[in-house]
Amino acid sequence: MFNFTNLLKNDIPTFNSTTISRWLEDVVISEDFVVGDVQYIFCNDNYLHKINIDFLNHDTLTDIITFSTSNNVKIISGEIFISIERIIDNCEIHHKQFYEEFRRVLVHGILHLIGYDDHSENDKLEMRNKENYYLILQNN
Repeated sequence: MFNFTNLLKNDIPTFNSTTISRWLEDVVISEDFVVGDVQYIFCNDNYLHKINIDFLNHDTLTDIITFSTSNNVKIISGEIFISIERIIDNCEIHHKQFYEEFRRVLVHGILHLIGYDDHSENDKLEMRNKENYYLILQNN
């Protein structure tokens, strides 16, 4: 089950949570996992920066932080914090539409819960290829 919570004072751009949830569930299933309880929390840079410092000891801005809460390696559960401000800035930097970048970050969080990492250059490339694959899959 996917839950979406907005901690921002302003509304985030609208999206169809049912369509997004089905797509994310397809991603999880195609990776041979089961969807547990996945919480997406939309926040601002300051909120996510504080989490980054407090929990990961990183003093940087980021678009996403993912925490697994699953006790079963085959069940995907966790909290995925996403800075909407970072997504908007990334859209401008990379010349992308909001919805495309938004979906990329959503699936990026799921891939982290599945076990993909992005610390090394090879990991980043593998993660980006997976993101692209699932973004194309959703568009078909």
